[in-house]
Amino acid sequence: MRITRRLEFDSGHRIPDHQSQCRHLHGHRYAIEITLQGDIIRQPGSPLNGMVMDFSDVKALAKQNLVDAWDHAFLVWRGDVDLKSFLESQPGHKTVVLDVVPTAENLAAVAFDLLDRVYRDTYGNHLCLERVRLYETPNCWADAVKEEIKK
Repeated sequence: MRITRRLEFDSGHRIPDHQSQCRHLHGHRYAIEITLQGDIIRQPGSPLNGMVMDFSDVKALAKQNLVDAWDHAFLVWRGDVDLKSFLESQPGHKTVVLDVVPTAENLAAVAFDLLDRVYRDTYGNHLCLERVRLYETPNCWADAVKEEIKK
């Protein structure tokens, strides 16, 4: 069985080598969909009976391990040295330094990697992260899928 939880957050970024508008500092209202696969729990009397995972737990773990860190932060590539230095010089600025350029594709892959270990067999029901879909805009997204990301 598969379940999906969607969360939203706001972040800034830039893609320094882009040949169009995305080379400039800008932000997005990102949405992330976390799709988990696992067995339906069959334990009469348990609050988890009939579920793969409680949706509130999916949300809480995603917030704790990813969303709260990225929300209202500027996501900057470590190699974007001038911008990284500028952001780090701003007192109290929320900056997340990444080892990759913060494209939708790379952010989805980073999110998958961060969340994969968080959800792994949480309830003993063969739970695993199957897909992270990261929307950069309502019309543009990237999918990090277990079979493809682990190659």
